[in-house]
Amino acid sequence: MSGSGIRFDNVSKRFSAGSGEVLALDGVSLDIRPGELMTVVGPSGCGKSTLLDLLAGLTEPSGGELTINGSPVRGPGLDRGVVFQQYALLPWRTALGNVEFGLEAKGVPRRDRAELARGYLELVGLDGFAKRYPHELSGGMKQRVAIARSLAFDPEVLLMDEPFAALDPQTRDTLQDELLRIWSRTGKTVLFITHGIEEAVYLGQRVAVLTARPGRVKEVIDVDLPHRDAREDPRSAPEFGHYRHRVWSALRDEVSQLGASERRTEVPAQRLREVAGVGHHD
Repeated sequence: MSGSGIRFDNVSKRFSAGSGEVLALDGVSLDIRPGELMTVVGPSGCGKSTLLDLLAGLTEPSGGELTINGSPVRGPGLDRGVVFQQYALLPWRTALGNVEFGLEAKGVPRRDRAELARGYLELVGLDGFAKRYPHELSGGMKQRVAIARSLAFDPEVLLMDEPFAALDPQTRDTLQDELLRIWSRTGKTVLFITHGIEEAVYLGQRVAVLTARPGRVKEVIDVDLPHRDAREDPRSAPEFGHYRHRVWSALRDEVSQLGASERRTEVPAQRLREVAGVGHHD
């Protein structure tokens, strides 16, 4: 199935915070093309995860409209798969059983589920680990299972909220390459949230840079790296350094503004993140 087009049209999001409000997102307008892998970066607390939660249907915008293929997002749906930083696997199920969970939600007959689930485990490089339980898997393997589970019910859109942040650098690099391979093979539309500039540049066809809170789209940077499909690592190419510098240049003032804002406020930034986050780490 090919990916779907996504549109944020002047989207804002407010959260109650004691006797006042926190404006997490303000007037976000952003188009994500069908089949595109777009990455989003911004300073801590700028609303990156809130952006993804809105698209996942886990919370509703306070203003504006969010659509997929022209249809408004009204709640969670099987057209979207979500992968969080926390693996959120069912500990009493094997890797195969966790992947089958998404197929059950879609109503796939029992006789077909195991075969399909094995195919998705193979897609993420986990053939041979179908009978392992989560506690028997490494962090990277758990995240592969989470990705396989999200892919299993064949969503049009894959939403990824810093899925590799907790992994060691070697595992993270490996899973970045795996994601690019899976994206190239499946043609899904992917929205990937990250704090890492290098990760954003390496993965994204375009990088959306958000401002400090309240989050707005400051700039969308097209990334055209050589060697993406070759043996050479594009991170060693001069163009990679160019795009990394462009993203950092767009972010630098926002990070400075965040630091100044946190020095002025009496409310700790962590508390604001707890209030504004439907639960993650942004």
